[in-house]
Amino acid sequence: MTGRYGSNRSCCQTRPLVSGIMRLLHTSDWHLGRAFHRVNMLDAQNEFIRQLVATVRERGVDAVVVSGDVYDRAVPPLAAVELFDYTLHSLAELGVPTVMISGNHDSARRLGVGAGLMERAGIHLCTDASAAGMPVILTDAHGDVAFYGLPYLEPALVKDEFGVEKTGHEAVLAAAMRRVRSDLATRAPGTRSVVLAHAFVTGGEASDSERDITVGGVAAVPAGVFDGVDYAALGHLHGCQTITDRVRYSGSPLPYSFSEAGHRKTMWLVDLDGDGALTAERVDCPVPRALARLRGTLEELLADPGLARHEESWVEATLTDAVRPSDPMARLAERFPHTLSLVFAPERAPDDPEVSYARRLAGRSDQEIAEDFVAHVRGAGPDEREQGVLRDAFDAVRADEAVREVAR
Repeated sequence: MTGRYGSNRSCCQTRPLVSGIMRLLHTSDWHLGRAFHRVNMLDAQNEFIRQLVATVRERGVDAVVVSGDVYDRAVPPLAAVELFDYTLHSLAELGVPTVMISGNHDSARRLGVGAGLMERAGIHLCTDASAAGMPVILTDAHGDVAFYGLPYLEPALVKDEFGVEKTGHEAVLAAAMRRVRSDLATRAPGTRSVVLAHAFVTGGEASDSERDITVGGVAAVPAGVFDGVDYAALGHLHGCQTITDRVRYSGSPLPYSFSEAGHRKTMWLVDLDGDGALTAERVDCPVPRALARLRGTLEELLADPGLARHEESWVEATLTDAVRPSDPMARLAERFPHTLSLVFAPERAPDDPEVSYARRLAGRSDQEIAEDFVAHVRGAGPDEREQGVLRDAFDAVRADEAVREVAR
């Protein structure tokens, strides 16, 4: 195939894994096709993919694991599909097995098209929730390593598959993990295990660019759900983080919101030895441009010599002027030509009604805001039954959105 990203040859053989250590490259949340504010990120995504392939080649990686949100939306643009195609061909050329799951941004059915054929080239697309207990088996000098791919499990869509009565992330993920442990128990003693999952695990730190997956007011699942496996390679949260030594998020390779300004974008290079002992190293991703969040009056931002280091950064500027200045974006762009976001937050007295209202809403869930509204309108908050009605209504809306997303 020849396209925007060059030519590739298909490879139907994977190299034997004969080293004393199984070396994994854990990545996730590529969001191919996504823009950063109005900036097209495809070139930056292409640069990341090329670095990923180079890392696989130069660091002796035995398997690549991609923990969901390959694409940014269910029907990705053609250029994003071409980049994905280039990625798969490049990894297959190297003979390196790749295990990949669908995330909440992906269309599982579309991403899984051709999975049977791709498997012959060592590309394993795990997009079917019913196959949660069916691992991809790779072998090194110490024996088998079982890779269990758990695609994003939308509770409303998979609760019947897993036979759970309570609709929630913890319930369906725990049921999927029971299938994993059941299968693992049938494997030869000493079989090591890796689980790929796309979820919000308790202790993880969120950013502004992840899509809300809250159901029943609780999105997070405890890390203990993954007890009993050697490594849980997580996706969904965009910051690289360690929940436990064996439960980690790789984070997104690129920033997709200014809340990620403090992130160091990396992948995990994980070594799993014959006894299941684990070591992990962060591998830096290419940085297309630094992020900066600046705050102050317009004149302060234009005059402060300490801000010179941000003049080539992507900038989010929060203006605190009491009165909105004229042409603020044009004036900011003269000094910070890559200003992408402009926020107005006039400094006000603490008793200002707008300040107090914003503070009341800050950090509150949809459920809490609705309950506050009920209390404001009638003078008393909802009782337990009414809270349940509100919760069911929010869950129904989210479930309907999930069904529409799958149908796209």
